[in-house]
Amino acid sequence: MRLLKVATCNLNQWAMDFDTNLKNIKESIEQAKKAGAKLRIGPELEITGYGCEDHFLEEDTVKHAWECLTEILTGDWTDGILCSIGMPLIFENVRYNCQVFCMNRQILMIRPKMTLANDGNYRELRWFSSWTKKEELLDFELPPDVAEAISQGSVPFGYGYLKFSDVSVAAETCEELFTASPPRAELSHNGVEVFVNASGSHHQLRKLNVRIDAIKAATVTCGGVYMYANQQGCDGSRLYYDGCCCIAVNGDVVAQGSQFSLKDVEVLTALVDLDAVSSYRGSSSSFRQQASHNTSSVPYVKVPQKLCQKFKLGTCPTAPVEVKYHLPQEEIAFGPSCWLWDYLRRSGASGFLLPLSGGADSSSVAAIVGCMCQLVIKDIEKGDEQVKADALRIGQYKNGEFPNNSQEFAKRILYTVFMGSGNSSKATRSRAKRLSEEVGAHHVDVDIDNIFWAFLIVVQGLCGKLPRYKVDGGSNTENLGLQNIQARVRMVLAYMLSLFLPWMHNKSGFYLVLGSSNVDEALRGYLTKYDCSAADLNPIGSVSKQDLRSFLRWAAIHLNFPSLAEIEAAPPTAELEPIRSDYSQLDEVDMGMTYEELSVYGRLRKIFRCGPVAMYQYLCAKWKGTLSPSEVAEKVKHFFKYYAINRHKMTVLTPSYHAESYSPEDNRFDLRQFLYNSRWTYQFRKIDELANEAETDDSQIENISSEDLVKDPDVKSTEGSGMGVVAVGAGNPSAGL
Repeated sequence: MRLLKVATCNLNQWAMDFDTNLKNIKESIEQAKKAGAKLRIGPELEITGYGCEDHFLEEDTVKHAWECLTEILTGDWTDGILCSIGMPLIFENVRYNCQVFCMNRQILMIRPKMTLANDGNYRELRWFSSWTKKEELLDFELPPDVAEAISQGSVPFGYGYLKFSDVSVAAETCEELFTASPPRAELSHNGVEVFVNASGSHHQLRKLNVRIDAIKAATVTCGGVYMYANQQGCDGSRLYYDGCCCIAVNGDVVAQGSQFSLKDVEVLTALVDLDAVSSYRGSSSSFRQQASHNTSSVPYVKVPQKLCQKFKLGTCPTAPVEVKYHLPQEEIAFGPSCWLWDYLRRSGASGFLLPLSGGADSSSVAAIVGCMCQLVIKDIEKGDEQVKADALRIGQYKNGEFPNNSQEFAKRILYTVFMGSGNSSKATRSRAKRLSEEVGAHHVDVDIDNIFWAFLIVVQGLCGKLPRYKVDGGSNTENLGLQNIQARVRMVLAYMLSLFLPWMHNKSGFYLVLGSSNVDEALRGYLTKYDCSAADLNPIGSVSKQDLRSFLRWAAIHLNFPSLAEIEAAPPTAELEPIRSDYSQLDEVDMGMTYEELSVYGRLRKIFRCGPVAMYQYLCAKWKGTLSPSEVAEKVKHFFKYYAINRHKMTVLTPSYHAESYSPEDNRFDLRQFLYNSRWTYQFRKIDELANEAETDDSQIENISSEDLVKDPDVKSTEGSGMGVVAVGAGNPSAGL
């Protein structure tokens, strides 16, 4: 048996923080060596951090990466172990995303990335070029300082593999795992047995299944050992990299790392049998046939050393494990919690302030912060000194004190504020207070009526009359203005309290204001510009209302916040209009559509790239028997009208945790204009024509199954088979321009 001990890792890197990144890399190598590993793979661009973005265009970034690599090579870290280290570098005036293979204080080969990720949240072609020369390895002259430090002038550069005396090793980088013609197919036919993948893959709800399936499939078809490393944590942007490093052998996962963790360094090892790879490939007639007829010879670097250990009686290869998948509710709890913790500890802030209305959205944020506090306490109890040090600093503990339960820690780092008015109900006020007590936050109840009326006095002085709510006979303009004043007063008050509440309690530092608008409301524009949606961070800004309600039911039990069950059962309402015996403001009535419908519109618009006409055609088939073609037409036109009117709000949307593939956040993920012709004259005319034709000839509507609407590789639909139906009325004209 050729047994090889291998190590992969999750590293919590921080873009442009070279000291932190270098420290984590060194520690991961030390842990791998201590475990007896002879091969170690780290995340993509681990020296710089993956999310440097336009910093990659700076010469300094590449220079500092070389300086860090030199420090690793001049120490004893690579002695006796092959390390793949990710970094950017420049070759012949072109910048590449590379894996650098190092061993025994030398660089053996540099492998540039050949397929770049350039959709969704990824913009790699903005900074890097794809490597396309596959015929030979070229000679890369090392920078003079590096060459002098390690006594090596040049290194092979390009597409190839390392051929040791007892094993062949090659690299794929992140996106190359998912390509239709992956490098591993050709490499496996050339005898490569071990593949290392350095990745920078962010979390998205229900995405892990796709990644794990791809890793397993990579070794089902070609056989071999596949080592996957990933970044974990918030490296400075809206993304959370969810780790889950793993090792697969011949289609089986033999080791899986954590998906959500507060650890800065997590190393995963496995003992793999390379003879089992040979046997697996040899038993496949199709593989033998393709390999024997293979005419493409991949260049390689010969390394006259051995990596495998000798067989010892009682030594067994690592057995397959059952892959751990989190429920979507758990993903909502743990992903944003870890993201918030990284942001809190790295920003220098002393805590969070959350406007807590007692509704589903702000209560979800409170529960996520409460979950974060629980994770911190668990890791302290497990002996994580880094988490403990961060908690002591942020919580401003003195004289040997330290956090001993999540509620006590929450009391130090979270303020919740109920900003009520005459339109607020006793029920929401009570729910906010009870949830705050369950989480452990310091809760404040503030009445905004006096501030609200101060603004109205100004309006009366300017206009000569007081505006009235619609329920009291006012116009839509008056009604909207009165709601917007309340919403914006709360935003200003939240920022004021984020400064003065800590000051009142003799706490130093500043508090980050948390927002709580969900992805569906952002898509519809059902939020006031610069109201409570305007905050420093929003952990649920890319989570659908349906998923949040499911999360609340789960969290009521599993996070031990029982009041969430009552909050979830309450109908969503902004409580910005007066409550009357015959009238109560409801979100879905205001919007003219249900949250369930919004989720469908969002997926069709973004994931399936549907314009108004294509969306109408899909929904005619999906809702056939429930709605007539003309009713579907009105719903689609209603959605696109308000989507267009409110698109400008996305330009100032609070930075949100990215969790959903139909997020309308336009700063990175959803690049579209923000000035539309909201009448959509051409598109709406086509819809009307199709609706008229369909009304006269119903047989024209094809019966498209609901499964046809859910083919996105990263997302599985959560909508039910039926759709709720609401009347399409005027509602709230724009929910606050």
